[in-house]
Amino acid sequence: ADLTPDAWHLALRTSPHNIQPPRTIIVDITGSEEAILARMKQKTRYNIRLAEKKGVTVQAWNDIESFHKMMLVTGGRDGFGVHSLAYYRRACDLLHPKQMGEFLVAEYEGKPLAALFVARNGNRAYYLYGASTDEERNRMPTYLLQWEAMKWAKARGCDEYDLWGVPDEDEATLEASFEKRHDGLWGVYRFKRGFGGELKRAAQAMDRVYNPLLYWAYLRFIGNRA
Repeated sequence: ADLTPDAWHLALRTSPHNIQPPRTIIVDITGSEEAILARMKQKTRYNIRLAEKKGVTVQAWNDIESFHKMMLVTGGRDGFGVHSLAYYRRACDLLHPKQMGEFLVAEYEGKPLAALFVARNGNRAYYLYGASTDEERNRMPTYLLQWEAMKWAKARGCDEYDLWGVPDEDEATLEASFEKRHDGLWGVYRFKRGFGGELKRAAQAMDRVYNPLLYWAYLRFIGNRA
């Protein structure tokens, strides 16, 4: 389902500067833990339980420097940009004291394997940043990590968990192509779809145009700089 803005009566134009991916997967985390697991793909449930069986544990993490180093490894491997260490510290300083954000780490025998930062606002939690190493991947740490993040959100009153970003295609295209595509967000779609959420699309950044002529000149200017 698409989310339609309620302000089309304003002189809004879609901005050329989009920051966040428009399409995402929202997981319903209402009901019992058993009910939430039942809505997931069978393979995802299996991998969550396999991680537990293979000794992976998940807990809160305050080592933001190590998280940043893991993000750099992940960004280099998967080809995406990484914020500065100060950025992640600031996010933690703003949200953690209010119990609105948490770093979680998945470990095996005390060794960090994967980590994420989850934040919440109202009844929805958001998977904002995630990182993983190349070690012990057969223990499926990222699956248990997401499950524990959902439980963290549920314990704080959230009803939904936003997996934050999949390719901007309709569901039929995603399902027909995800086994063949690995570029961009296609690489994470296979993983995220397993958690049984609903595909949704939100409007992106919008510009309020007060002077159409100046706005046109602005678009030409930034287009020439690109």
